[in-house]
Amino acid sequence: MNRLPYLLTTSLLALLAGNVAAAEALPQPARVFADRNGGDAAAAKLAALRYAAFWNTGDPHYAELALDPDFIDRTLPAGRPQGTAGPLQASRAFHAAVPDLTVEVADMMQAGDRVSLRLHFTGHFTGKFGEVQGGGQVVDFQAFDLYRVKNGRIAENWHLEDNLTLLKQLGVVKP
Repeated sequence: MNRLPYLLTTSLLALLAGNVAAAEALPQPARVFADRNGGDAAAAKLAALRYAAFWNTGDPHYAELALDPDFIDRTLPAGRPQGTAGPLQASRAFHAAVPDLTVEVADMMQAGDRVSLRLHFTGHFTGKFGEVQGGGQVVDFQAFDLYRVKNGRIAENWHLEDNLTLLKQLGVVKP
């Protein structure tokens, strides 16, 4: 059975009903732990899932929806611009190196104005990373993000990625 018409109809009905979250192709967390539901908590969850969708798809529209105009990256890597320009730059480079990148939300925890995600990134290195050309090797690593959400958008982000594993998989660092 072809589920595409069903999915399109469901998404269209969700949009018409004003349920933007249901209409978007957002990754769904495997596990959610929350101190509350509804209102601000639902808006914070939506912002976090939109940001995960941004990393999953590379679509800058999701970043625009998820990030506050005054977004601050509190663990800004060297060479990356502050603000929303930073994640946009990083996503373009990462998706160029790993075009089939997939991001799964393994865990989501919410408390007050904070949302934390444990993310699982997978794909194949078929593009270029700096001067290194991929040969199709598997990319599989974890990351952790902590967001402060204000008015339904991510205002601040602290993040840790397992970059050593990633760089070994890319062949940039030898095991």
